Amino acid sequence: MAKLNLILMIAVLVSGVVLVHNAYESRRLFAERERTKNEGERLAADAERLKAERHAQATNLRVEQVARERLGMRLISPAVVASGVAP
Repeated sequence: MAKLNLILMIAVLVSGVVLVHNAYESRRLFAERERTKNEGERLAADAERLKAERHAQATNLRVEQVARERLGMRLISPAVVASGVAP
């Protein structure tokens, strides 16, 4: 009878340790899931911001402005095109 009580006590202690470990692991995984979810939301927001910036950089007005400022380009007149001579 004493051996049976000892075995049952050890079984209860082992199951308690397993229960505590599983609860700890569950909390750790939940926290990791939340961090990953937050990271995904942050990356999605960054992607939307970058998409908006790319769209703003690709507008005709912006391209024309960069062509004038950085490349020194200018609009041509019909007179320049007809004569074939650059002013």
